[in-house]
Amino acid sequence: MTTEFDLGALLAERGAERYELHGRYLNHQLPRMLHTIGFDKVYERGEGAYFWDADGNDYLDMLAGFGVMGLGRHHPVVRKALHDVLDAQLADLTRFDCQPLPGLLAEKLLAHSPHLDRVFFGNSGTEAVETALKFARYATGRPRVLYCDHAFHGLTTGSLSVNGESGFRDGFAPLLADTAVPLGDLDALAGELRKGDVAALIVEPIQGKGVHEAPPGCLRAAQELLHRHKALLIADEVQTGLGRTGDFYAYQHEDGVEPDLVCVAKALSGGYVPVGATLGKDWIFKKVYSSMDRVLVHSASFGSNAQAMAAGLAVLSVLENEQIVANARATGDLLRSRLAALVDKYELLADVRGRGLMIGIEFGKPRSLKLRSRWAMLQAARKGLFAQMVVVPLLQRHRILTQVSGDHLEVIKLIPPLTVGEREVDRFVDAFTAVMDDAHSGGGLMWDFGRTLVKQAVANR
Repeated sequence: MTTEFDLGALLAERGAERYELHGRYLNHQLPRMLHTIGFDKVYERGEGAYFWDADGNDYLDMLAGFGVMGLGRHHPVVRKALHDVLDAQLADLTRFDCQPLPGLLAEKLLAHSPHLDRVFFGNSGTEAVETALKFARYATGRPRVLYCDHAFHGLTTGSLSVNGESGFRDGFAPLLADTAVPLGDLDALAGELRKGDVAALIVEPIQGKGVHEAPPGCLRAAQELLHRHKALLIADEVQTGLGRTGDFYAYQHEDGVEPDLVCVAKALSGGYVPVGATLGKDWIFKKVYSSMDRVLVHSASFGSNAQAMAAGLAVLSVLENEQIVANARATGDLLRSRLAALVDKYELLADVRGRGLMIGIEFGKPRSLKLRSRWAMLQAARKGLFAQMVVVPLLQRHRILTQVSGDHLEVIKLIPPLTVGEREVDRFVDAFTAVMDDAHSGGGLMWDFGRTLVKQAVANR
């Protein structure tokens, strides 16, 4: 007997309750926050780099689901791969066989990482990081992993232990005994390594929080220091990998960098099926899986499932066949250069940085007395409010979705789908220019909204 289930009918009947349902059964602060800043939109569908609402208005997505939608939404090649794998009715997840898709995806990934040899498939970026932490500790026989200030590697307990943001860590102690070092501070790294108990350094080649890049030559020098002390380099490419920064991996921007372990996720999913992967050297895997007794010493119930593997294979095929990485580099260079040209025009605009389609726009204290007093009002209430003042009109007036790049930061991060082109660059730069014109006028709706944000920040204290 087949039980009928009509998803379309269910959504038609109850889709309008979305914010109420979330507030009642899920994280109740999310709808509250969205209502407060006017982000409580109702998007009906998405395709590529755009959403549409019920009235047919389009919204440009410069967030890409925090980087998950590397190919945009509903790429036809990924959709077809998922239809094909479902229609094939494979004998998936028996746990006691070796299906072909995981091996094929591992082979494809490793072709982009020729110094690495093996892959473990999990279900998310934080799980990829957890795997790397476990493998590094076991392979070296040492307990401590170093991480960088302001790093973000995930929110499960192990990855939280190497998270450089106190706001995420507060209240969840005790965590693992790991140690932060400033990004690019080789002296601090050497000092910790001399203690003899360091298993690895985990680093984002470009940090998502604030969009800060490791200084030139830093990763290679850190790698040499680590190896001299028999410790490992872990590259967290969960957000920066698979073309985001204009190379397949962000660490490839620096010659001679060959991490011992690499974590990827997000864009590998095609935006459909959660997947994470930890790539590593042969000797590390062979040490962890040293005998048949240890064959399941590290595993994941849904790891290597057929749908995730099919999505990953389709994503890599699109990256290669549609020149996605080259597009990310060229379009990112265009967007960054056009935004950087505005720094001298707007005194509230302090810096534009990044690589490929991972761009940080930083705001700073203005020179003029009138703007300086208003800036000070926002900073006194809560750092990061001006960036939020820019994000809101970009959505409300120009239908462009962006994000503030971390709590208490005056930085907006742009991580659009890697398929965007000159049309999207024009639309964003025109909208951003209009918003900055309004902010520098000394009046207007932006500063009215700023006062609203100040009241909300004070009320939340």
